Amino acid sequence: GAGWWLGFGYFVAGLWWMGAAMLVEADQFAWALPLAVFGLPAVLALFPAAGFALARLLWSPGGARVFALAAGLGAAEWLRGHLFTGFPWNDFGMALTSAGPMAQTASLVGLHGLDIIAIVIFAAPATLIDRAPRGARRIGGTMFAAAALAMLMFAYGVFRLGANKTEYVDGVALRLMQPNLPQDAKFRPENGAKILRHYLDLSERSTNERPSGLAEITHLFWPESAFPYVISRHPEALAAIARALKGGVLLTGAARAESDGDGRTGKIFNSIEALKGESIVAFYDKVHLVPFGEYLPLEDLLRPLGINHLVPGIWDRGAGPRLLAAPGLPPVAPLICYEAIFSGETIQRDAADRPRLFLNVTNDGWFGRTTGPYQHLAQARLRAIEEGLPMIRVANTGVSAIIDAYGRILQSLPLGEEGLIDGRLPREAAPTVFAAYGALAFPAL
Repeated sequence: GAGWWLGFGYFVAGLWWMGAAMLVEADQFAWALPLAVFGLPAVLALFPAAGFALARLLWSPGGARVFALAAGLGAAEWLRGHLFTGFPWNDFGMALTSAGPMAQTASLVGLHGLDIIAIVIFAAPATLIDRAPRGARRIGGTMFAAAALAMLMFAYGVFRLGANKTEYVDGVALRLMQPNLPQDAKFRPENGAKILRHYLDLSERSTNERPSGLAEITHLFWPESAFPYVISRHPEALAAIARALKGGVLLTGAARAESDGDGRTGKIFNSIEALKGESIVAFYDKVHLVPFGEYLPLEDLLRPLGINHLVPGIWDRGAGPRLLAAPGLPPVAPLICYEAIFSGETIQRDAADRPRLFLNVTNDGWFGRTTGPYQHLAQARLRAIEEGLPMIRVANTGVSAIIDAYGRILQSLPLGEEGLIDGRLPREAAPTVFAAYGALAFPAL
């Protein structure tokens, strides 16, 4: 029906760039290009279709139909973000976040609350076609309510941003390294030594802010999947990194191996590791793995069919969200790649300490110079606003950035360029309404 076609067009227009990943190793995966560009949107369109069906059950004449549509589609977006591990990419509410002031409402209601608000605001003009009994056009209360809601959101955002300037943590000097390595070279083990040398040479460069290179840097950050090998098994690499750090700490994406009882590798994780000296002093294992990219759904059913050979990498799932205790930093909420798109699921709620910052390492090199990396950045930025936490974001090809607790991008590097960001660590904001009551925001709306 109409809901499915709306969803199909919406997702083709918003997710076409996923096809670029199929062309990185075109000899193996080019056949899957139509599945990425049209097949995935066809499946995701089932959610708006279900939302329209629910809206019909709630439908009533007049302006109230806007709220029925918002309830139906809002519920469908929530389900899209949670069913089958969830895929809340480009939710309708993201349309309200490009303007800084409007995005601040996420600190109250989160992404799924913004979904409902966005549908009300954007659907309300449809009530302008309603006619009064005498045939004259009328502007109903729904349109006024939507306009008032938009103005209140904007005013709240202007006030929140104006009343809260960026403050910084003393004694922490950050360096973010964006290597911009070609995706087809990044995962070849024979390139390991060359990649590490490139990372170290780039990391040690002088900049206007730090003419002495790494000498005054307390914390260096590298992106997801930094090495085409398990670095803990390469003591010469650990020694080279330790020499470059000059007493500082490296936080990097890395493959982590966990041995079973007989000494062989039992599990392999996509991880963030903190290195000080020649030791790995802390780690976090990715929890939200990418279906058909990092793990095989329904593995017992599909592995006998040989489909596991079509999955680029098989990783094991981490134990769950938890804090990363990196030397010299306040408690860190780590996010690897698309873990940053999951509203309300990015931090360990039962931890004794509240995290003080997000660390998002990612590799968006699969998607080239498309809209995908910018969409990813926008969604990561929204997590900072929701939780009132600053974010350090390190990406292989971009967009790397330092973001404050109100979603302001303080420093960034362009997509598709190598470079460094030298900066300071922004302080966290007071816990937001969403951080305290996020689970209740969606049902309350």
